[in-house]
Amino acid sequence: MTEYGLIGYPLGHSFSQAFFRRKFADEGIDADYLNFEIADIGALREIVATHPNLRGLNCTIPHKQAVMALLDALHPDAEAIGAVNTIKIADGRLIGYNTDCVGFEESLKPLLRTCHTHALVLGTGGASKAIVFALRRLGIEPTYVSRNPRNGALAYSDLTQEVMAENKLIVNCSPVGMYPKTDCAPEIPYRSLTRDHLLYDLVYNPEITRFMALGRKWGATVKNGQEMLERQALESYRIWTTNDI
Repeated sequence: MTEYGLIGYPLGHSFSQAFFRRKFADEGIDADYLNFEIADIGALREIVATHPNLRGLNCTIPHKQAVMALLDALHPDAEAIGAVNTIKIADGRLIGYNTDCVGFEESLKPLLRTCHTHALVLGTGGASKAIVFALRRLGIEPTYVSRNPRNGALAYSDLTQEVMAENKLIVNCSPVGMYPKTDCAPEIPYRSLTRDHLLYDLVYNPEITRFMALGRKWGATVKNGQEMLERQALESYRIWTTNDI
């Protein structure tokens, strides 16, 4: 039986495992999807060596950047982004890709309007790098917002009414608001939001995060990360099962 899997730490209730096992069952695919909860990314090669039927892996927090040093090759997009969330195993080689950018871009495009020319990206981790890459590909100018700003990023205290007015798209790439800490939300000035604002939360559990609920309160359009997750997962599977490099 062909195997696929997920590496990360901690994994908890994995979206990926449930998604792929349901897909395999529904489509009659002879495959399984396993969770590999590893705190040390150095365990990757041992996993591959002890699972000879393993053909692909997803990679999540906190390994999206550290895993790159252990791979044999990188897709140009993953190299440009500086983060990997998908690994293809072929002929003993590990090849890194990033499908987060595809999933985000495809789920965001139907919501974009002409006013969405500038975006605030909350958080500076591996996921945010894919988001920034996708935004630039869409012609949207991104600005990082961080609790510890550096290299041109803004601090949350820098989010004046003028900054909020210029940046009509706000993407939460941080885990703030994720279950079980559902009463938390990024500290942006929600009162400065308008009906032209679009708030996109990469968090998908809960379905309506506090970030989204506060956005709705002030008239903004909101969306969670569920569709992005599904689209990036399908793109991962396409990569694993085709000859594309």
